[in-house]
Amino acid sequence: MRRRDLVQGIAYSAAAWPLAARAQQQPVIGFLSTNTSDAVLPRFVPAFIRGLSEGGFIDGQNVAIEYRWASGQYDRLPALAGELVRRPADVIVAVGGTASALAAKAATTTIPVIFNLGSDPVKLGLVASLNRPGGNITGVNYFEADLVPKLLEILHEAIPSAALIALISNPNFPDSEPELQAAQAAARTIGQQLVILNASTDGEINSAFKSIAERRARALVVLPDPFLTSRRQQLVALAAYQAIPAIYAWPEFPALGGLMSYGTSLVDAYRQVGIYTAKVLKGAKPAELPVQEAVKVQLVLNLKTAKSLGITFPLSLLGRADEVIE
Repeated sequence: MRRRDLVQGIAYSAAAWPLAARAQQQPVIGFLSTNTSDAVLPRFVPAFIRGLSEGGFIDGQNVAIEYRWASGQYDRLPALAGELVRRPADVIVAVGGTASALAAKAATTTIPVIFNLGSDPVKLGLVASLNRPGGNITGVNYFEADLVPKLLEILHEAIPSAALIALISNPNFPDSEPELQAAQAAARTIGQQLVILNASTDGEINSAFKSIAERRARALVVLPDPFLTSRRQQLVALAAYQAIPAIYAWPEFPALGGLMSYGTSLVDAYRQVGIYTAKVLKGAKPAELPVQEAVKVQLVLNLKTAKSLGITFPLSLLGRADEVIE
């Protein structure tokens, strides 16, 4: 009897061990980004982790994060999303634009997905409505295309003498078409002539600046896009070399020497994504979490770059700036 009891006890312990081990495992967050790691890690990942910590989750203590970077190659996203589903992640964070959110949606209908994007998630079919998303997806939205007209307006205000403005867009970016439409409509409103230049590789960025010189454009708009953001050093350096004033969507550009930027605070948006991720890890259902709208926008001006270009910002623009780099 004693021997039988011992055998049964061992068998019971062996059967129960996997359940106990799973119970002690940390939940896993799959972080899926269209960007390169160097484009996201310095400012945005810390903001995301800060949002997580506000919800009670500390990376490496009671939660684990697995990162997947597409590095601007959107065709890699489905495979990367599939890796996170097979892991399996307890929640997938899809950031960097529409492509990552769509890849995550296609990869799973059961794992919760928290997105961060600049397009209308209802039109994209990601959610049923902003207030009641339904399904397994919700997140943070900043309606990027709505901000594009402001890029042209601010550039026109700063450089009113620019008869021709160049605009660089990545045609491979899923949101490029609505951004271009918004830019063209804004240009017609203010009577501004545009030349649109496509760039989805390093070589095409160089070619775009060659075209800017050949066509004698006097100012430049760089549309928001994960690939172009990851090439911000190249873009800022070329703009400085050709002495062309440029406006960008994110403050990371003027921080590197770009002239100015106007756009949503992505740092704040990533923090909100972290807060939502923590809520889901605690049991909240994405279907019942309204899509949050990131409303904080920033105007950043670089006075040092303006001086080197012989530009004096109007007082009306200086007075509205959230940050002035001297």
